[in-house]
Amino acid sequence: MKKRPVTTLFMLSSVDGKISTGNSDLLDVDSDYPAMGGVKEGLHQYYEIEQTTDLWSLNSGLVQSKLGVNQKEYPGKTPVSFVIIDNKNLTDHGVRYFCRRAKTFVLVTTNTQHPAFSVQEDNLHIICQQKLSLKEVLEEVYAAYHCERITIQTGGTLNGLFLREKLFDFIDIVVAPVLIGGKDTASLIDGASITGREELGLLGVLRLVECDVLEDSYLRLRYEVVG
Repeated sequence: MKKRPVTTLFMLSSVDGKISTGNSDLLDVDSDYPAMGGVKEGLHQYYEIEQTTDLWSLNSGLVQSKLGVNQKEYPGKTPVSFVIIDNKNLTDHGVRYFCRRAKTFVLVTTNTQHPAFSVQEDNLHIICQQKLSLKEVLEEVYAAYHCERITIQTGGTLNGLFLREKLFDFIDIVVAPVLIGGKDTASLIDGASITGREELGLLGVLRLVECDVLEDSYLRLRYEVVG
């Protein structure tokens, strides 16, 4: 087997496992939680912990577009390298945003017309696949860019693909003291459900590594994926 980075899913979740506040692009925890009494007080802890995660970060273009990278002013350089999986959500500006921000920026796409192909930056690298293979993406960033550990912060659908392909090594969840509900609201792991007991091996069995009680009723749960 080819080598790949050690992966950690790092997410902010509600008590009922939701990673958004509802089923609308207008709703998002990054913009909504800071306005909610009883939730906003401890929110800073998630962002402080986020600053201690790996120097390689894997995200989706959809999540980043919701965070405004297609409109934000260009940032200063950071020591963090980014892998972004995107077909249609990042604009030319969004691509250049990550080129300015990242030490190394790897864009993964199946869209041969993606705006990234028109951007010329020394730190921009494009992995273009006919069909998305997360396993091959991880193997390539390990081999080509010496990525040994990577933090994954994508949406529920991509998280579901990582789970089913057995590509998670560790899970690190900060739990906010809120219940959100809604069957169509994005959760930690979305995507297709298993349909029979013969597929139980596709589930992720976890071993609790540490449970930290944070301030303002927040929790941090860390697990190792063991099956």
